[in-house]
Amino acid sequence: MDIKSAIRTIPDFPKPGIMFRDVTTLFGDAEAFRATIDQMVAHYKGVKIDKVAGIEARGFILGGAIAHQLGVGFVPIRKKGKLPYGVLGEDYDLEYGKDRIEIHIDAVKQGDAVIIVDDLIATGGTAFAAIKLMQRAGAKVIGCCFLVDLPELGGADKIRAFGQDVKALVSFEGH
Repeated sequence: MDIKSAIRTIPDFPKPGIMFRDVTTLFGDAEAFRATIDQMVAHYKGVKIDKVAGIEARGFILGGAIAHQLGVGFVPIRKKGKLPYGVLGEDYDLEYGKDRIEIHIDAVKQGDAVIIVDDLIATGGTAFAAIKLMQRAGAKVIGCCFLVDLPELGGADKIRAFGQDVKALVSFEGH
């Protein structure tokens, strides 16, 4: 199964010069979606994992399916103000400003082995914040798994330099 061909590219979205990688076409293709989850899960077969943490929003889709396949719990990493209980948060820089991600204070236990999942790694800011957030919550991040890597933007390398295992199923040049 050629997963890469199931991802639609939309030129000049959300602004001129950006090549938007639309994974919703892959999600809508049952065969491609199953192959994606199977390949993402394969890397973690036989590895002790307690939780899969998915980054809002497409990371929820992938992370939920991966958690189901691995038979472990799922932790939603949400944008600020979306969770109804006590939260632990991590601020991170955007191109023009700051943002914040949060988890419930009881989402993970001390020592939980966690993988972080999202659809795409670009500059790595959100993923880096997710790693720091999980570590501050007491979890041990054992890896980060993405459907798409945009290597030109350096995010995967930034996460690897922080000592994390990074897996991506496909990569696209440009951004």
